[in-house]
Amino acid sequence: MSMSARLRERAAPAWERELSHPFVEGLGDGTLDPARFQVWLRQDYLFLMEYCRVVALAAARAEDLEGMQRFAELLQSTLRTEMGLHRRYAAQFGLGADDLEAAVPLPATRAYADFLVRIAYEGPLAAIVAALLPCAWGYSEIASRLAARPAPPADDRYREWIRTYSSPEFSAYADWLRGLLDLLSESLSGAEQRRLEEIFMAASEHEVRFWDMAYGMEGGPAP
Repeated sequence: MSMSARLRERAAPAWERELSHPFVEGLGDGTLDPARFQVWLRQDYLFLMEYCRVVALAAARAEDLEGMQRFAELLQSTLRTEMGLHRRYAAQFGLGADDLEAAVPLPATRAYADFLVRIAYEGPLAAIVAALLPCAWGYSEIASRLAARPAPPADDRYREWIRTYSSPEFSAYADWLRGLLDLLSESLSGAEQRRLEEIFMAASEHEVRFWDMAYGMEGGPAP
């Protein structure tokens, strides 16, 4: 079994909490309160600003030109496509980019961002990939499952969310990160691989806490 497959299996309880989360269910059937979606929108915009910094650091740590290019493409995709989607959403709520950037990070947002930045500065490239992967892979899996439902949500915003994160382009980046983690982990010691597992598990818990926060059920800090 590959490293990424083992990690996904190990983190299955946290991922199932994500996949069945009331926020996710509300996105899929269109019943999500727009006020809760707006919380996610503001906080995820702040989170993505830090996520982009981490991706940039990953590009600097890449071991070859192809890796540098792929991380640079991921950075541009996040800055232009994903954050552009957030700005379009914001406009529908009468908000501009300045309003999004001026939002105050809630504890779950700050904890997740701080975790990623710390891993990016302290760890090797494999650690950065292990920290980034639950976000990209999780959103791809969630959106793909929602897209497979027979009836899309009536709300245009939720349909666009599902289309964006279930797109072949977004799925391709998640697949590439998984493959990269598998490749990087091959030469690592048992202790180093266990550290990647700890990072992946912690990032998966941060993902759950982020949904909790957006839905108004935020708990204590993740590991």
